[in-house]
Amino acid sequence: MAADPADEVEVVLYMGTDCHLCQIARHLLLALRRSIPFRLREVEIASDPDLERRYLLEVPVIEVDGEVAAQAPVKIEAVRAAVVRARLRRAALG
Repeated sequence: MAADPADEVEVVLYMGTDCHLCQIARHLLLALRRSIPFRLREVEIASDPDLERRYLLEVPVIEVDGEVAAQAPVKIEAVRAAVVRARLRRAALG
């Protein structure tokens, strides 16, 4: 039986416009998602003045279930560990 999408860990990638590091982070996340399922949401910080003020000098920023797991330069192993922790936390609660 397939997992309920609402039960999936959410990973948010905050990106800047024309940000090369953000594109690299996106590709790393897509590769990681092949081995550990999670819902990926991409957010352009330019779409929100508050996000732009908060993350302009830090993009890419990656949140896992609402907590910052990595920012430039992204260490994908830190993201992997955060996703695993979030999945374990959800399993313990569910």
